[in-house]
Amino acid sequence: MTKKKYISELKLKFESYAPLSNESWQLIKSIIKFQDLAKDEVLLRNGQIAKDVHFICKGALRAYITDYNGNVYTKNIFLETDFAGSKVSYLQKTPSNFTLEALETTTIISLDYKKYRNFIEENIDLKNFYIAYLEKNWVIDKEQREVSLVMENATERYLKLLEKHPTIDQRIQKLHIASHLGITPTQLSRIRKNISKKS
Repeated sequence: MTKKKYISELKLKFESYAPLSNESWQLIKSIIKFQDLAKDEVLLRNGQIAKDVHFICKGALRAYITDYNGNVYTKNIFLETDFAGSKVSYLQKTPSNFTLEALETTTIISLDYKKYRNFIEENIDLKNFYIAYLEKNWVIDKEQREVSLVMENATERYLKLLEKHPTIDQRIQKLHIASHLGITPTQLSRIRKNISKKS
């Protein structure tokens, strides 16, 4: 029953961007693979070429980059119904620049990127989904994130994150949230204190 629920959530995710014909949906269904990850398990390693697109059914992943000095920066946090993966790695067939790691016990649906890409090229409704998805996540949201880093202070960025993911504080370590926001854990503690004083 749970797998059925996750598959229908994946379908809803696709259809939130563009309507799909039954034929196209059957193609997507034909390449679904379920995968369970333990907490701290690595899904994609820095330097590996990404082969799959991942849909998060339950749990959380983070994408992190390690610089030459060994400092770790959390590039992104992905929660339920998010797609995760290295777009640059699939598109260019080059090694991923970041690592994808499970932050808690996680269930994902993986789609073989090569087959998925062929389906997109051969089916106009899937092509429409792909364009709408890229526009929303890689043009609109990306620009808003970049503007937010420059124009908004850390408190505003944190409140926006809470608006998007209300339970993130209970689930994700402070260290990862702070890194994702571009601040230190101490700054995040200060922000949380100030917010609780006001509420």
